[in-house]
Amino acid sequence: MSQDKAAIRERLYKQAEAMVPALRERASETERLHQLHPDTIKEFQEAGFFRILQPARYGGYELDPHDFFYVQMKVAEGCMSSAWVLGVVAIHNWQLGLFDDKAQQDVWGKDTSVLISSSYMPVGKVTRVDGGYRISGRWGFSSGSKHCDWVFLGSMIPPLKEGDAPDMRTFLLPISDYKIVENWDTSGLEGTGSHDIVVEDAFVPEHRTHKAIDGFNTNSPGNAVNTHPVFRVPFGQIFVRAVSSSSIGALQGALDAYLDVTKVRVGLNDGKRTVLDPTAQMAAAEAMSVIDECKTILYRNFDRMMEAANGGAPLTMQERIKMRFDSAMVSPKCFDAAAKLFFCCGAKSIFKDHPVNRAFRDIACGRTHVANGPDKYGRNLGGVMMGLENTDFFL
Repeated sequence: MSQDKAAIRERLYKQAEAMVPALRERASETERLHQLHPDTIKEFQEAGFFRILQPARYGGYELDPHDFFYVQMKVAEGCMSSAWVLGVVAIHNWQLGLFDDKAQQDVWGKDTSVLISSSYMPVGKVTRVDGGYRISGRWGFSSGSKHCDWVFLGSMIPPLKEGDAPDMRTFLLPISDYKIVENWDTSGLEGTGSHDIVVEDAFVPEHRTHKAIDGFNTNSPGNAVNTHPVFRVPFGQIFVRAVSSSSIGALQGALDAYLDVTKVRVGLNDGKRTVLDPTAQMAAAEAMSVIDECKTILYRNFDRMMEAANGGAPLTMQERIKMRFDSAMVSPKCFDAAAKLFFCCGAKSIFKDHPVNRAFRDIACGRTHVANGPDKYGRNLGGVMMGLENTDFFL
């Protein structure tokens, strides 16, 4: 990394660390708003967090995934909802760098701070027309959508020939082409504002689509203009980490709060100090171990991905499948550790403003994301290890 990039990285790290107390203070208000606090979005923009993986041609820093996920995890120590939105939306700035440059110009031609939300579930109805496609449908779970002026929507394009596989793509639409249905009322990650998106027969030109297979092969139209190696990391590996890694930071925040409470807590029924309870001691140790394990695997995997992107040995299919499984295991591991902290805090932890309660609910909510359910990806890995064919291409 050049001296300038090293300085940018150091600044970003310090700013993320400095934001944690304020994010923690705003967490209740963020939940009440059902979207990020305006000050949080403003501070993220001013700090340049959304630019960490954005193309340099459009004001981005083009840093490594390590740098982005460090910032996301640190932010999650204060507020997982804020970190979740940062993770998802900032990764879109990276993905837009994979689109045809015409699409990048459409979004950032006048303002490089414009943001994009998403819903990749392939539920849209798509028809081919001259110059592109017409698309309609309703998509759920578009995190941070109220803060964004564009959206990525997943859909399948019917094959031209009978028997051929459908073409999975991401469609890019401006806010004038869709409606946000505000229906986000949940028991965790309340502040993410992950509302529904409705589209009624909108035209999407060809250049505002991105083929999933191009992201899988790390050979997208945007690679012609954005040549930094970070844009040759597989799309599937980057995005799944955006929805799993905030749980690591949230668990760290929960552990910090737990230690503050248990150091002085005395049981009201038996008068005993919690710090002397072996179960409480073990819960803290296990949480610390989970955090260390998850971070170590995350950084190790991105070391290997960046090695391949920089011209080293290409990633093998089994490596990619294992990395996909590693990401899916983060949420359940963090949830189990957070649950132990929660129960060791006693009855006071059932109040929603208790910091361990909030982290527990947020991590549980994140665990329900399709990318964070490990069974499907673990079965695929085990099957491939035993000689079966791979069944997943979001790798």
